[in-house]
Amino acid sequence: MIGGYSDHAANERTFLAWVRTGIAVIAFGFVIEKFNLFMLTLAQAAGDPSQHSRLAALASGRMGRYDGIALIFGGVGLVVLATTRFVRTTRLLDDPQMHSASSVRTELILCSALVLLVTSYSIYLALG
Repeated sequence: MIGGYSDHAANERTFLAWVRTGIAVIAFGFVIEKFNLFMLTLAQAAGDPSQHSRLAALASGRMGRYDGIALIFGGVGLVVLATTRFVRTTRLLDDPQMHSASSVRTELILCSALVLLVTSYSIYLALG
């Protein structure tokens, strides 16, 4: 039997949950990117140049061309971060020496970034 099996299993479940979240963020980024491409194609098919520019501005907005790509890179970053934290936690679980769990800086930074992202998108949707 593996020593500290329940701890290792919890670490693996947490890792897989973060990977699922990263894949979902990547998929959402692809959906947004494809929708923007669809809207731009629809605007070109309209034929009228003024209609084209109006629909293109509507489809892309201020950040419309970059939000899908940002979500894709953010999802890849989540998967990379989850992998490094999984490996680090596995090594700490295998180490017989006691370690403190006081290093929550990464979690606080991620939580703050998520709050800022949700707040900015909420303001963007409310004003736009």
